[in-house]
Amino acid sequence: MKHILAIDQGTTSSRVIIFDEDGKIVTFHQKEFKQYFPKPGYVSHDADEIWESVVFCIDKALIKAKLTIENINAIGITNQRETTVIWNKETSIPLAKAIVWQSSQTKEICDDLIDKGHQEKFKTKTGLLINPYFSGTKIKWLLDNVKEARDLAKQNKLAFGTIDSWLIWKLSNGKYHITDYSNASRTLIYNIYDLKWDDELLEILDIPKNILPRVVDSSGINAYTDLTLLGKEIPISGIAGDQQAALFGQTCFNPGDVKNTYGTGCFLLMNTGKEPKLSNNGLLTTIAWGINGKVEYALEGSIFVAGSAIQWLRDGLGIIENAAESEEMARKAKGNLGVYFVPAFVGLGTPYWEEDARGSFFGLTRGVSKNHIVRSALEAIAYQTKDVVNLMENEAHIKLSDLKVDGGAAKNDFLMEFQSDMLNCNIFRPLINETTALGACYLAGMGIGLWDKDTIKKKWIVDKIFNPNMTDIKRNELYYNWQRALKACVAFADKKNYLEVADNE
Repeated sequence: MKHILAIDQGTTSSRVIIFDEDGKIVTFHQKEFKQYFPKPGYVSHDADEIWESVVFCIDKALIKAKLTIENINAIGITNQRETTVIWNKETSIPLAKAIVWQSSQTKEICDDLIDKGHQEKFKTKTGLLINPYFSGTKIKWLLDNVKEARDLAKQNKLAFGTIDSWLIWKLSNGKYHITDYSNASRTLIYNIYDLKWDDELLEILDIPKNILPRVVDSSGINAYTDLTLLGKEIPISGIAGDQQAALFGQTCFNPGDVKNTYGTGCFLLMNTGKEPKLSNNGLLTTIAWGINGKVEYALEGSIFVAGSAIQWLRDGLGIIENAAESEEMARKAKGNLGVYFVPAFVGLGTPYWEEDARGSFFGLTRGVSKNHIVRSALEAIAYQTKDVVNLMENEAHIKLSDLKVDGGAAKNDFLMEFQSDMLNCNIFRPLINETTALGACYLAGMGIGLWDKDTIKKKWIVDKIFNPNMTDIKRNELYYNWQRALKACVAFADKKNYLEVADNE
């Protein structure tokens, strides 16, 4: 029996899942790690702590499965995207804490680039918008703000990587500095048409090319673990950013196939095949994966805060003890009592791209209970998804008939029922919900010749189907009020408008 070890390195935790050759889960282990919030809007991770959590999970998963490293035939890696690490190549020590994809600390850099008229240039070459979300401006911020960073770069002593690159560097003891097409396409400096780091964009951001990883296929043997680290040279044969991995794990192999992942954030991806489609209204064009040197593309809508809002209810407000409790509390509320929550903790993503927006509650009265607060947080995830679906349907000229879902929050039946009602379509939840890790597993298995796409397609099994059960009148009323709350949230964030009003008074 062959086994694939999938490393799923997420925003709040690291997970290792071991799959057998039938694509079934043998066991898994998960470990959370610390989140750092040094300033409002800033989010950081300790890259060494992430690495330690991965090693810990590998050990624990092997013990649980009663396997040894000799039983592992390949490793697949999927990761939180855009999170930026720069380390010293000689010591493998990070220069500073990693800047997380959620962090808005490069807003001034982005504003300056936009003011200089670079938005269209970046969008045309990368499929992305100039925004603190992406890695390019994070790299520039670290080089500009960390002491001696630029001097070390001139001496060819620095390496940049998203989390996949960092983990491969550590797993190989510094032998491989690589990333895959899907992760490269999220950096704001990779040309998704020419399939290379773009010299013009690098010059604009003042990023030296020598710190960048080599870009490789998402499936195929691209690296090996170091013999002294794990006791065996295991091929690393699958690499993909978490959302692209989930798209692959959901077997969305055909143009028009759509999935939504309900994780820390919420990410809706549509496979668009071999031709990239550019959006005029806030969707992102990205590389889905690259296999045998050929890439396929996707349209993406990115929602920054989804499951992390439930985590905030638990850790920040203390009104729930665990995420599973939110479903029962939402049902007890028996309606939202007019309460709407816009979870813009780090701004708003697709289709608004409002970096200054912040979390807001609307419609609070004395009759509101903690159950209503919890319900409003779950409903907000569904409303934000509807925002993206509406836009994607208009841009791709495809009416969504069903949606494949995955991620931690997809286990919440209330949320899935409400999502089906808001989209007025069927929701398909797979038997294996860990589709991000499953995608990494499938890519790794393909990379060593274990499967092909046709074999993988047959492995996808539905767990539950959610059907819409809401009247058009009710759906339209709820969504109209959500849009009112959004507009109010964005208006509150507009400091310039506020100052103009204050001056007039």
